[in-house]
Amino acid sequence: MKNIFAFLITAGVLTLSSCSNDNDPSTPTPPGSDDKPVFLVIDEESIDNGNPPNNFSDVDVNDQLASVGFRQPLQYFVANVGDTINLYTGDVGDEGWHALKTIPNSWKTAGPTANGARNFLQAGPGLGTGADPEILLDEIPDVTPLRATGLAMLKGKTVLAVVYDGDVSINFGPLEGNLQGANLGIVALKVIEVTRRTDGSSMSLPRVKVRIENAGTVSGRSLYLFTNAPIPSSSSVPGDIIPPATYPDAVLTEAP
Repeated sequence: MKNIFAFLITAGVLTLSSCSNDNDPSTPTPPGSDDKPVFLVIDEESIDNGNPPNNFSDVDVNDQLASVGFRQPLQYFVANVGDTINLYTGDVGDEGWHALKTIPNSWKTAGPTANGARNFLQAGPGLGTGADPEILLDEIPDVTPLRATGLAMLKGKTVLAVVYDGDVSINFGPLEGNLQGANLGIVALKVIEVTRRTDGSSMSLPRVKVRIENAGTVSGRSLYLFTNAPIPSSSSVPGDIIPPATYPDAVLTEAP
């Protein structure tokens, strides 16, 4: 009887030990999992104080703390992990969600790690900190504004985003983004639904229903680039505002 009791205790300890690692940020994401964090940048068209439909306060979104290179999770999102909310995503030509598709070599050599995406996430030298904190953040190739099709392709995916206090400026021909400017911090979101907005303008992009994830946990995983995010022809073409019924699978490549 004592041996059986000891076995049950041992099994229980092993089970608890196994479960305790489920949320360990160092745990690698299984290959092929939809929980691979897609690395994005989100700007004020989607998350900002006073923005509909959430009307966040300045404290909710770290507005009083906003600065170049600020990377703490947004307060509302820290306090409401597991909740589901809706976010607007801007308008055609003034998008709120942007995919990073190319990591410049300068980011990889900036430090503090050998991974360029990780260095941007950690606001390394020239990427938010250092003597010239924004020197490596202009004319970033292939920063891709997401319209309805690109947003729909993220359904079921987890995204990790650096959130900007202002607009992310995009130039076309070649496609480049300016990632200079103050940051509100980071958020992690699971994309649940992408639906057409019927309460905005004729160029309003979809409403995205997301579940708030633990940004501290998600940021510890390997980061992935949304490499086949659709590339708009210009700031106004295509007028891609309605999520399509069918769309390609998102191709996610581990960020270098």
